Amino acid sequence: MTTTASSSSSPAVRLGGCLCGAVRFEVPDLPDAPHLCSCRHCQKLSGGPVMSWVSFPLEGLIWTGTEPVWFYTYPQETRRGRCPDCASQLCALDDGAASIAFTFSALDDSSDLVPAFQSFARDAVPWLRPVADTRPPAAAAS
Repeated sequence: MTTTASSSSSPAVRLGGCLCGAVRFEVPDLPDAPHLCSCRHCQKLSGGPVMSWVSFPLEGLIWTGTEPVWFYTYPQETRRGRCPDCASQLCALDDGAASIAFTFSALDDSSDLVPAFQSFARDAVPWLRPVADTRPPAAAAS
């Protein structure tokens, strides 16, 4: 759910958390790069054919409940955060990054987000229809 802080000068924030509610967070409501990922790590982490991700600025992230526990899926590069109680997969963080990616399902309201591309589409299960890449040409090349 997107909420606006009580002060008119405060930026809007987006709220989220895990299934049991132990891990809660808020991030500046500046979503970037909503996408699906079909990499083998996401498939194994989710138990499904894809995970949906969206990035938010790391600056401004506030953990308002228990913080997630972290596991490096790519050693010394990318770690994934999950709830220590219910094991909900919540986020991914690259070392040195300025943003953090949350799963769509970790957000209280992701109804306004539409995947703009699919990473690791070559690893997707054959029965999954690919997501059309709707990014501007310059962004798709990166």
